[in-house]
Amino acid sequence: MSILESPTGLPPKSVSALRRLRLVSTPEAISFLLLLVCSVLKRTTEFNAVPVVGAVHGGLFVLYVLFWADAWNRVRWPLGRAAFMFVLSVLPAGGFFADKALRREEEAGVIAARARKEQDSRRVNAEKP
Repeated sequence: MSILESPTGLPPKSVSALRRLRLVSTPEAISFLLLLVCSVLKRTTEFNAVPVVGAVHGGLFVLYVLFWADAWNRVRWPLGRAAFMFVLSVLPAGGFFADKALRREEEAGVIAARARKEQDSRRVNAEKP
């Protein structure tokens, strides 16, 4: 499985972990880009929002790392996939790419869970006299 492929048949807690990571990846990417803009403005003008934007970005980055570790643990990503997701968090705009990849993985897990539930209900109905 390549680092961009999605696993199937994820348990609900794994899908929740992916959803949490996905939901924090975009705000983290936006805050990173804002921090870069504020850093440039700080050096070229009198505008200094770096302390505020830096604190917001730092908090979002910590959340991303915590949710990344949780997703890695629950989904059982291979090391390459986990490293890829972490590297995306330290690249400007990498969170947008993480969001896209995580959305595909989350949808694959939900679809597989629905299929499994439907198959189980068919099996139960077939066993009834």
